[in-house]
Amino acid sequence: MATNMPALRRATLVLAVSAFALAGFARADDPPQPRAEAAAAAGQKGGRGGAQSASQNASPSAEPHRLPSDSTTKQTLDLPSRTLNFAATAGSIRVFDGKGEPLADIAYTSYELDGADRATRPVTFLFNGGPGASSAWLQFGAAGPWRLPLDGEALSPSASPEVKPNAETWLDFTDLVFIDPVSTGYSRFVATGEDARKSFYSVDGDVNSIALVIRRWLEKHDRLTSPKYVAGESYGGIRGPKVVRQLQLQHGVGVRGLILVSPLLDFREFTGTSLLQYVATLPSYVAVARAAKGPVKRADLADVEAYARGEFLADLVKGEADKEATNRLADKVAELTGIDQAVSRRLAGRFDVGEFRREFDRKNGKVTGRYDGSVRGLDPYPDSSSSRFGDPSGDALQAPLTSAAVDLLTHKLNWRPDGSYEVLNGAVEGHWDFGRGINPPQSVSELRQILATDAKLNVLVAHGLFDLATPYFGSKRVLDQLPAFATQRVKFVVYPGGHMFYSRDGSRQALRSEVETLIRE
Repeated sequence: MATNMPALRRATLVLAVSAFALAGFARADDPPQPRAEAAAAAGQKGGRGGAQSASQNASPSAEPHRLPSDSTTKQTLDLPSRTLNFAATAGSIRVFDGKGEPLADIAYTSYELDGADRATRPVTFLFNGGPGASSAWLQFGAAGPWRLPLDGEALSPSASPEVKPNAETWLDFTDLVFIDPVSTGYSRFVATGEDARKSFYSVDGDVNSIALVIRRWLEKHDRLTSPKYVAGESYGGIRGPKVVRQLQLQHGVGVRGLILVSPLLDFREFTGTSLLQYVATLPSYVAVARAAKGPVKRADLADVEAYARGEFLADLVKGEADKEATNRLADKVAELTGIDQAVSRRLAGRFDVGEFRREFDRKNGKVTGRYDGSVRGLDPYPDSSSSRFGDPSGDALQAPLTSAAVDLLTHKLNWRPDGSYEVLNGAVEGHWDFGRGINPPQSVSELRQILATDAKLNVLVAHGLFDLATPYFGSKRVLDQLPAFATQRVKFVVYPGGHMFYSRDGSRQALRSEVETLIRE
């Protein structure tokens, strides 16, 4: 799932370098010293306020709330053209600080195909974004052995959470490890106090913990010699390149490929003042408008992309003081999107995502989705002068996805921790430390570094046409600035669909094909 752009645009964001975070995670799952074990205290997250309660309402007794021992079960997946036999492990890795004190238990779910050579069998580590999203979206939407049908407008909070065998699982060509960062899924704090929370709820601390868990999983499962891949969605676009770089520099682990699904790579164009935010979103707005009339592919938007990077940007730069340029721009945006010309002129053709979502189909009392702009739902306050609506393309997914994850872990994988499963924990983002300064978080620097350091590393970046949370054209602009040696090893693809474009059968199948090509190269 995506980062909450409107909230982030209201603040100046920066990549913080935390000395505590950089040095704090010394090891994972090492046998703790008796003194440290006795002194440990654990937190158990609850419902929507889980992240805060984990640090402030921790029980003085740690071990009753420790995650259960790892559970490994043998599974068979019957698919139309094949049968997959594999081991599924639901478990956790405990992370310690430099003094041997326990900090957190990080939950994971792994799937390893039977009969494969561990030395040559690829393994892919997957995580979502948020910050505050569990890995359930990628696991049950795209890559895992079982899939929950995510059918946009047809899905509701009361829809059946029953999972089905996933014909597009990646398990055919790579083992899979889904990681839930602390306070997502069943992952939880063990340490109490603000220092522990701050060490994980930050750009660098988060990256350090995930890289450490990957290294520890490789050791734990005897997979250090396996070809390794990393996949991240949404805010995973910030995490992904940084995790790969951290693995290279701090953990002695090389990564063959990086897969970024609907990623955000650079916050700078979403800080509230950059004109590039309007350039990034315009092609997606037009894609939504054209999809209302029939099927749309990226090739159908060539004219809009050319306009966005050309005349549109030129008129934006001239500013609203130039009335002729502003009216020309506003009228063209109205023509392309179908939004009333008077509304477009009032906003000077500069629609932020919330404004577009409300104005696009306001005449019918509907709002578009943020995760998928082609999905529309009823505006609960159609006559209000203020915008008070959720996301019809995302809100309906949380209940069935949460139930599906709990049911699968409990009944198929025989692993049931106490406490609540957090599929999307908003409290994490609310407490996240993006830093304070003049340089918003971005992962483009690390992307350049990892491509320059390893000439065998390849990158796949995949987006949905109708995604208004992380618009595809924003990533295209960023990737176009990479040097030639990098662009030759970065593949950029765009599919019909939104942020979770893999909910559409054709797009999910196409993504799987691209990932398989990347891994088999």
